[in-house]
Amino acid sequence: MSNINNKRRVVITGLGPVSPIGTGKKNYWDALRAGKNGVSKITTFDLGDCPVTFGAEIKNFDPSEYMPAKEAKRSDRAIQFAVAASKLAVEDSGIKLSEIDPYRLGVYIGTGQGGIETSFNNFRIMLEKGSRRVSPYFIPMMISNMSTAYVAIVLGAKGPNLCVVTACATSLHSMGEAYHAIIRDDADVIITGGTEAALRAISIAGFASMKALSTRNDNPEIASRPFDKDRDGFVMGEGAGVVVLEELNHALNRGAHIYAEFTGYGTSCDAGHITAPDPEAKGAIFATEKALKMSGWEKSEIDYINAHGTSTGLNDKMEAGMINKVFGDVAKNITVTSTKSMIGHCLGAAGGLEVIASMQAIEENYIHPTLNYTTPDPECNLNISTGAGVNRNVNKLLVNSFGFGGHNGVLAFERYSEK
Repeated sequence: MSNINNKRRVVITGLGPVSPIGTGKKNYWDALRAGKNGVSKITTFDLGDCPVTFGAEIKNFDPSEYMPAKEAKRSDRAIQFAVAASKLAVEDSGIKLSEIDPYRLGVYIGTGQGGIETSFNNFRIMLEKGSRRVSPYFIPMMISNMSTAYVAIVLGAKGPNLCVVTACATSLHSMGEAYHAIIRDDADVIITGGTEAALRAISIAGFASMKALSTRNDNPEIASRPFDKDRDGFVMGEGAGVVVLEELNHALNRGAHIYAEFTGYGTSCDAGHITAPDPEAKGAIFATEKALKMSGWEKSEIDYINAHGTSTGLNDKMEAGMINKVFGDVAKNITVTSTKSMIGHCLGAAGGLEVIASMQAIEENYIHPTLNYTTPDPECNLNISTGAGVNRNVNKLLVNSFGFGGHNGVLAFERYSEK
């Protein structure tokens, strides 16, 4: 069943991952299928005295492959990732931007922390050398909306342009709002997702101080272990996940390859605590049931859930409880994974990369493994994909994201059919 308004339908036609395990669709999918682990000791910057010394880095990233070197120097790493991911998504879609009305082409790319490295570096410069040495590019490099603005400039996209900032739910909210924009006929094509380059000492120090990070410095490869009984915190990652959303007839008229139809979007706020999720998962349940209702699905039809699965004690327990409360007896038939077991938690980019991983499930009828799941937690009683992954038919799936501040986002996708 298509989305309930039965007028305009939205599909995914292009994928642009920039991740710790691979950049570009093929490299990313090959790594997911192989169960590649992107977590290791941090080598690209000085951690100072940080109590956590590892993360999921993107190593050897060269922004000059996607933008002029001069412009790259004037852009924060988060902007560089966004441009790279957007160009990869557009290339993968085969869309000819010159043939689109620029006012029907939008960009919705969010970020959780924006140019935090730029902010830190310029603050240090001001303290050490004085205010006159602060870069004239500091503000446009730092402000969160500049990723979506820069991508619009590069692509010539003059349509709706928004930067959603909802912590770890940023990507899914960006995609969900883009979906609604196409449904209400504000645009025909929107480049959407999330970007994040917060894997730096100041962010690691902050998350470590609040006891949110794993501290397995001696064995970082096993640190990201979503839903495992011995999990001890999340692992920070970085990257960008961007997709091309397109109105169905627009995609069909140009002969586009369709990865999946976007059928539902649920969002809510716990309105309870600044960092901890609602232990009763009421907001997450609401968002999930909204996505299911918009899609017109029976709960027994769901094949796969790409979980938020952060590897923290509170989130994984809440999310597992939510899945079991919503789906009841059929939960055992739903395969659940956490992409974060391979790429760490990429914060505002996490959902975008997880949606792209979910497209592989539909394209290949293959669900990637969840690494490091070795000791089941009775409080996280789910059908977790482990080992070499799962080969099964995937026709309908959900992707979950839950952010600090109680922000909940759930997206629903299904295999495209004419109907």
